[in-house]
Amino acid sequence: MRIPRIFHPELLPNSGRVALDDDAANHVGRVLRMQVGQDVLLFDGSGAEFPAVIYDVSKKNVNVDITERVERSIESPLDLHLGQVISRGDKMEFTIQKSVELGVNVITPLISERCGVKLNAERFDKKLQQWQKIAIAACEQSGRNIVPEIRPVMALEAWSQEAFDGLKLNLHPRAKYSINTLPQPVNRVRLLIGPEGGLSAEEIEKTREHGFEETLLGPRVLRTETAALTAITALQVRFGDLG
Repeated sequence: MRIPRIFHPELLPNSGRVALDDDAANHVGRVLRMQVGQDVLLFDGSGAEFPAVIYDVSKKNVNVDITERVERSIESPLDLHLGQVISRGDKMEFTIQKSVELGVNVITPLISERCGVKLNAERFDKKLQQWQKIAIAACEQSGRNIVPEIRPVMALEAWSQEAFDGLKLNLHPRAKYSINTLPQPVNRVRLLIGPEGGLSAEEIEKTREHGFEETLLGPRVLRTETAALTAITALQVRFGDLG
C-alpha cells in the first residue's frame, strides 16, 4: 500500500510530535481509517518531506511522530504561471488539478469579456479557498512538496499588464509559430488561456501591446480546459522535465 502524503499548513519540525489539522485528521482517521503504528508522509510546502508514524488516533484528532526531514524536490526547471479565464462548472477545478500535476507554479483565475462565470466578491473568495484545496490535493497525489499559489481573481487586462521577466504566450489558432518552434532557452513562461468563447479582438490586441506572443498548438480547435493542459504539457516537454 502506498504511504499517504499529507499536507500540513504550518512549518514542521525536523523531528517530534505533531497534531494534524482538522482536514488532514479527518482524511487520515475517517476516510483512510488508519491506525496507530501506520506510516504517513507529511509536507509543509517548504520543499521537504517528513516521514512520520501515527501514535494516536481518535474521532477528531490524529497525532504523529516525525522521524526525520528529507529534502526532496520534483519541481520542473520551467517556472510556469498560468492565467486561466474562469470556466464554468467543474472545468475550472479540473484545469487547476491537472495543471498542478503537470508542474505549474502559479495560477491566476481571470475575468474577461466573454467569461461565462459571474460571481460577487464573497463567492469568488469561497471559490479561491476551494481551488487552493484542490491544488494541495493535487500535490499530495503527484508527489510535489511545493504547493502552487492560486492568486486572487483578476481582470485580464490588469493581469496582462503586470511586470514579468520571461516569455508571455497567448494561444491563437491563426498564429504563425507553434510551441515547438519557440527559441530556447526559456526558463519562465506566463501562459494565457482564454474562455470558452475565446478572447475578443480587442483583448487579443491588448495582450499584444503588453508583450504577449501568439502561438498555436495545432490545426484543431480545443476546449479551454483541453487547451490549457495541452499547452502546459507541450511547454514542459520543450522547456521543462516531461518527455
